[in-house]
Amino acid sequence: MQYVGIQSQISKNNWNSAVLLLMFPCIILGMLWVFCAIFGIRHDYDYYGNPTYYFDSEPVNAMWLEWAPWAIAIVAIWLLIAYTFNAQMIQHATGAKPLERRENPRIYNMVENLCMTCGMDMPKINIVDDPQLNAFASGINKKSYTVTLTTGIINYLNDQELEGVIAHELTHIRNRDTKVLIISIVFVGILSTLLSVLTNGILRMFLYGGLSSRRSDSKDNGGGVAVIVVIIAATVCAAIGYFLTMLTRFAISRKREFMADAGGAEMTRNPLALASALRKISGNPGLGHVEREDVAQLFIIHPKKMTQGFFDRMQSLFSTHPSTAERIRILEQF
Repeated sequence: MQYVGIQSQISKNNWNSAVLLLMFPCIILGMLWVFCAIFGIRHDYDYYGNPTYYFDSEPVNAMWLEWAPWAIAIVAIWLLIAYTFNAQMIQHATGAKPLERRENPRIYNMVENLCMTCGMDMPKINIVDDPQLNAFASGINKKSYTVTLTTGIINYLNDQELEGVIAHELTHIRNRDTKVLIISIVFVGILSTLLSVLTNGILRMFLYGGLSSRRSDSKDNGGGVAVIVVIIAATVCAAIGYFLTMLTRFAISRKREFMADAGGAEMTRNPLALASALRKISGNPGLGHVEREDVAQLFIIHPKKMTQGFFDRMQSLFSTHPSTAERIRILEQF
């Protein structure tokens, strides 16, 4: 097995990044229209005095056209801030600290030598004080590219195994996998926040608007039906948001981990060392204080303890990481 197709992988990742960025405003505008559609539900009375319900699109479209520019402007500013400060956000989420040569010459020299081997600029190096074993690469450009290692993985792996892990992460940077991952993290984070605001707004309508309607409409069951409609709308919005969050994972191919394994093996010319490292890491992966699924997708091995609930099991169907056993098997055949 030989590591090939780096330019194809880079082109694919650039394309996926562009698609994610183009999808984002479309999804936001779609969610805004669904929210506005709730206000288009009207009820009237037939000849016999029974309530009838219908959808009036005119006020919905007018409201959507009025709010859409504001929504896009606010989200664009939010996206720009998150895109600019993604390195600091991930560093804060993981508790990572910058590493200088004098603090750990062993690690610094490993990264420097491997970068010289493959002819790439040296990224920043961060350390997380955590006994668990993990590593990840992050960043969207030369200024923000970073390789992060836990103290657990530094202390537990030997030099050959650690070189394999670092080479794996450097390959992610070379292939621009990190760019797609960071955009996905920003995308899902903003989408989840907006979805939370949306559903909370609908629930407030349910608690206050629905109850007041029930009190005022003693002649019919219009208030009760309106409450049901609001509950259904909230459920639909939540389902759409969850589906769209999962959809972004399709832009993150599981193949990227195999490609990074192959690139790391070629860089060090020692695939068995990387296979041994993956076997050791799989026994205690993760970061003890990090419970965010979006950040976990950066890790060299996904912490299985994070997939416990029903929705987490559903997320595992769209997992961004292939089987560790399969990755080890391929490396041992390299």
